[in-house]
Amino acid sequence: MTYLAELASPVDLEGWRRWARAFALAGTPGEAIEWRVAGEEAGLFQPEPAPLPGAEAGFSVPRRFLQLAETAICHRDPERFALLYALLQAVLRQRDILAVAIDPLVARVGGMAKAVRRDIHKMHAFVRFRAIEDEGGGQQFIAWFEPEHHIVEAAAPFFQRRFAAMRWSILTPERSVHWDGVELRFADGVPRSAAPSEDALEELWRSYYAAIFNPARLKVQAMRSEMPEKYWKNLPEARLIRPLVENAERRAREMVAAMPALPNPQPQRPAMPSLGASAMAEAQAVTRLEELRTQAAGCRNCPLWAPATQTVFGEGPEHASVVFVGEQPGDSEDLKGRPFVGPAGQLFDRALGEAGLDRQKVYVTNAVKHFKFEPRGKRRIHQKPNTGEIRACRPWLTGELATIRPKLVVALGATAVQSLIGKATSLRSVRGQVLKTDNDAEMMATVHPSYLLRVPDEALRASEYAKFVEDLRLVGEHDPSVRMG
Repeated sequence: MTYLAELASPVDLEGWRRWARAFALAGTPGEAIEWRVAGEEAGLFQPEPAPLPGAEAGFSVPRRFLQLAETAICHRDPERFALLYALLQAVLRQRDILAVAIDPLVARVGGMAKAVRRDIHKMHAFVRFRAIEDEGGGQQFIAWFEPEHHIVEAAAPFFQRRFAAMRWSILTPERSVHWDGVELRFADGVPRSAAPSEDALEELWRSYYAAIFNPARLKVQAMRSEMPEKYWKNLPEARLIRPLVENAERRAREMVAAMPALPNPQPQRPAMPSLGASAMAEAQAVTRLEELRTQAAGCRNCPLWAPATQTVFGEGPEHASVVFVGEQPGDSEDLKGRPFVGPAGQLFDRALGEAGLDRQKVYVTNAVKHFKFEPRGKRRIHQKPNTGEIRACRPWLTGELATIRPKLVVALGATAVQSLIGKATSLRSVRGQVLKTDNDAEMMATVHPSYLLRVPDEALRASEYAKFVEDLRLVGEHDPSVRMG
């Protein structure tokens, strides 16, 4: 005898669960059941209706099975209901059967669920809404999609969350879904002609797509795998794909030619013979910054030169009355060869502006001229220079100060303080004081702007930044010549 189990829709999971429970409790074999969706044409012979059990009957199954069934039932395979029932029987016989990935039945149902998840992902990725004006003069958005499986109900909540403020409809040949801002409604499918073909925003979208297309990362086979050509006819950007692919090699060459210099994987080549102790002593007497900069480019007085891209010397007016001294160049400075141009440098510029100081009137440099870092994947993580490295670089800083002869030197951070006064000193003990350097210039100290970037608490960061700006205002009061205007 064959029993009929009729379901309300192709994805009627609750209906399938009721029938499957009844059949399993009755010990009904799978081959004795005909699964049918309401409205489908009956077979040659009419099966007998199957009785449902009372409320007291039941059993439990692993949650993993229910999750698998919820997804696999959306597959288009007409055997899915029977396969799920067979898997239910297997679970009741062996509760951990789902962990046996090589079991043919587990593998088949798992493959069906995987195909459904992939189809849902494609719907999320390739639906394109087009704006139309409704009868009341309002705006509504319509999209057309052709899914492989029965996924409209499963995919719809994503669009409800993503486009909650819009009124939209997604039309498919089999099923449609509508959102009015309050409720999701499902209806029968419609033909392709019911959906609009173009709207005014599509040219804007194509411009955006062309702008974000990265020819250097183009992998045509992977692109076709992720965006099969069958979806192209419904995508406004599809007409751009062929010309973008054809021009990818040329554009990639242009991008490479225009990109900034990368860190040097090889040690620096000396710009001049390595400097000894006598040459370092002579550096202090150099009267021209360019000559000193040329000599520093070949410095080999500590190991930091080897992995660095280049020496980063100071910059600014040769006779500036105020010199700012930081710790060492960072990643951006190492690549560009200029001090204070990275995130900390940008914060420094902003604070200078708020304090009324003109960066073009001050000289900026670092206590250490090479970037000290620790490679971590593709990133280079800053490391604090040690006393030996600070001491090895000190003649270059001393030479800069001897050449410029500033009235005031501002130490940004404890490393700069240590280099200027020759010994390790806490920043807190000297901040707010006016001290003397070896060059008889006056010295003030404040935090390094990179410290402000590392403060995790937003309120504390704002407070510390305000203190930093106030320190810079004191610099302007001490030497009004560096103010703006």
